[in-house]
This record gives sequence, C-alpha cells and structure tokens, in this order.
Amino acid sequence: MTRSTSGWTAADVPGLRGHTAVVTGANSGIGFETARMLAEKGARVVLACRNPGKAALACDAIRAAVPDADLHPVRLDLTDAASVRDAAAVIGGECDRIDVLVNNAGAAFGSLALVDGVDRTFVTNQLGPFAFTGLLVRHVLAAPAGRIVTVTSGGHEMGRLQLDDLAFANRRYTRWRAYTQTKLANLVFTAELQRRLAAAGAPAIAVAAHPGAAATEFGRNSGGLMRVVSAPPLRWLLAPLVNTAAEGALPTLRAAVDPGVRGGDLYGPGGVHGVKGRPERIEVSAAARDEVAGATLWERCEQLTGVRYPLP
Repeated sequence: MTRSTSGWTAADVPGLRGHTAVVTGANSGIGFETARMLAEKGARVVLACRNPGKAALACDAIRAAVPDADLHPVRLDLTDAASVRDAAAVIGGECDRIDVLVNNAGAAFGSLALVDGVDRTFVTNQLGPFAFTGLLVRHVLAAPAGRIVTVTSGGHEMGRLQLDDLAFANRRYTRWRAYTQTKLANLVFTAELQRRLAAAGAPAIAVAAHPGAAATEFGRNSGGLMRVVSAPPLRWLLAPLVNTAAEGALPTLRAAVDPGVRGGDLYGPGGVHGVKGRPERIEVSAAARDEVAGATLWERCEQLTGVRYPLP
C-alpha cells in the first residue's frame, strides 16, 4: 500500500456550525467519538443507534463535555427493514440537508443467523447501510458538498465476495469470513456509489475509512478470540499497541471533513501495517475498484432491500 505523508489530527477538523451529520452506531466506540468530535466543532449530530437507552447515555456523555451540543438520537436497527425506513423518514423529516452521513455501525457475529435468508453480518454491515443511504441520499445531495462515509476494515483485503451464497449454504461459516466479505463489500459499494454520483453530476462524494486496531468493545458479539481480546483485561494490556477509540475515529473524521478528500478515497492509520497511527490516504485495492463487482453488488443490494437510489 502507498500512503501520503501527513500529521492530520482532531485539531484539523474545521468549524462545522450549520452542518448536519448523521452517524450510525454512535452510542459507543468509534461512532461515539466521531459524533463527539463533530459536535465539538458545532455540527448538528444525529445519533442513529439500535438501543435508545444507550443513545441517550451517549448524548449525556457528549453534553458533559460539550454543553451546547446539538444532538438528536434516532432509533435505527440495520437488521430490520422497517426500522431502517422509519429512521430515514424521521431524519428526512427533521433535516432539510445532510452534510455528512457516516455509515459506522457494524458487527461481526460468532455464529450464523439469517435475516430473511441472508447472513445477518451481511445485513448489518452492507444491506442495512445500503438501504439507509439510499433513503437519505437526496438529503445528502441537497447539501453544497455532501459526503457519504462508509467505515470498513483493514480486513477487507482478505475478503471474498460470494453474492450467490449469502446464507452460507455452500461454504463453512466463520465470523472472519463473513466479516471480511462485508468489509470488502463496503469498499466495492463506496466505489460504485462514487461512480454513480459522478455520472449524475452530483456535488456529493462517497468515501471510506477504516480505524485500524482500536481499543473498543467491537468484538463483544463476535465470540472466540475476538471477544477475548475485546474484554477489558486484555484490552488494557494491548492498549499501547493500538489506537484509542478517539484515535481510531480520526480516519472517519478526516474522510468526513478534510477539504482535500476526493470521491472514492480510503483513509486509515498510516503506521506500520496500517494498524496504529495518524489518518492517511490509502490506495484502494483492485478488488474494491472492480466495476463488474460494483454493478453486481449494487443490483443484488437493490433486489434484497427494494431500495432504488434517486440518481439519474
């Protein structure tokens, strides 16, 4: 991977008064820190979270640091098509425009479970965000320079898209296989969305970010080694080797607000192995840029969600 050289930090986030940001999975970890830093810079932040109670606690925590924070919790369960549509309707009714939509929420499940015949990891990490973005994209297009940021993972490089077997009927399910497939899908989706935005002459752009290794509770639903490593004792032990949650949010923040970001870019830690370090632009793999894969994934997502993007 080739990376640019920079030392981008939270201090580089510009003032965002008058801007509206929507962050999914904003009640903890990377999503929480993203929402907090956007609020600190004056943005109106919608926290789209599955658990309303946890969303309320996140709002309280942000207001403790930013008393005048403009925060709006909305319930969003990405595995529930009705919840996705309801959340988009609420947000669309309250926001004339969305300057930044951050598809941050994600999961890696230790066991196979199906949602309408599709692996719930794929539903949570790809189908739900695809539908949510499509239902809100006209509000992003209403912003002077809207951005859609999708959070992926460095593990996408080991992902393989098998869109004809999203129920794992013909291959063995493992959390890593399911997860890395969705993270590659996130990048393929971002590239295809950017192509479609550009073809439509839209001012908005689609970009991606990955946090590297960060000290969060992400692995608690995963089982196995990922869950053990995410537990407090080992998380504290490994802390010097990984980013804090706030540091892990910086690639997302840079992708969301840096004026130098271009459509289709990917930002992640610039340190050794892309695990820990300041956010830098990372070269996107050929697999993620594959146009045939992009068109195929898009068609599959439309079929499974029933959502069509209002782009010419």
